[in-house]
Amino acid sequence: MSEQNKHLYMIVFPVNALVASQLNPAEFAQHYTIGSAKHFKGKVIFVELDINFRDKYFQIDEYLAQTVARPDGRVKKTKFISSYGVLEHVDLKAFRNLYLVTANGKALEISSKPYTAINEPGLVRIYQEVTPLTNLVASTLDQRSFGKYITSETRSKGAPKICFTQYEFNVAEFLEKNKNREMMYSPIPETNPARLYEYLIELKTNPDKKTKTISLNTTLLEASYALIRHGFWFAVGTDLLFYPIPSVEELENKHYDWWRFVH
Repeated sequence: MSEQNKHLYMIVFPVNALVASQLNPAEFAQHYTIGSAKHFKGKVIFVELDINFRDKYFQIDEYLAQTVARPDGRVKKTKFISSYGVLEHVDLKAFRNLYLVTANGKALEISSKPYTAINEPGLVRIYQEVTPLTNLVASTLDQRSFGKYITSETRSKGAPKICFTQYEFNVAEFLEKNKNREMMYSPIPETNPARLYEYLIELKTNPDKKTKTISLNTTLLEASYALIRHGFWFAVGTDLLFYPIPSVEELENKHYDWWRFVH
């Protein structure tokens, strides 16, 4: 079977792995969520890579050669190439489309676009780091500055490359609703609302503080795709690759078969 019938996929969530496959993206999405008991349960996020991408860290040619159909004609669904240190060794230029997969295997295909937004400085945002870090972070840095900070300006909290997203979160509304309440509520699952309240106050009152780590564990396992604001970013230094999630109106009108399963 020719290389045209093979694919390179980088799984971004819930693990970071490089995989060769004879499945197309829609088939790959279904296989990893509902098609195999030994693989993932729940949402999956992955990127298709240029089939010609190579890096000496990976033995891509060796594993692509093993990605062939069985004698009975059944295609090779997955051949793991690497399960460690993947993102940091993949050039952003090799990225193709991003796929957000629901727990029942529906995939939303997203193309990258230039990130041209002009951001309000000092606004507190909630970022979920996706891979290789999994921290939930509150920060006064905008997306460009946050990506640069994590990948080139901090060793203690950083990584060479990072994928992250931003949650839809109204800080002023959250602080007002939870003011003087004994039982606080957070719209972000798996978070301590009292700690979140405390850290947001600290960021708003201390101009020297750039980030506060709310949780070391990812919230993406439980969080709905509907909570995503803007989309997903892949950052390395000042380089930023952006995958915008469509508006709710577009999701309802053009991608309803995916959208109805995200809540």
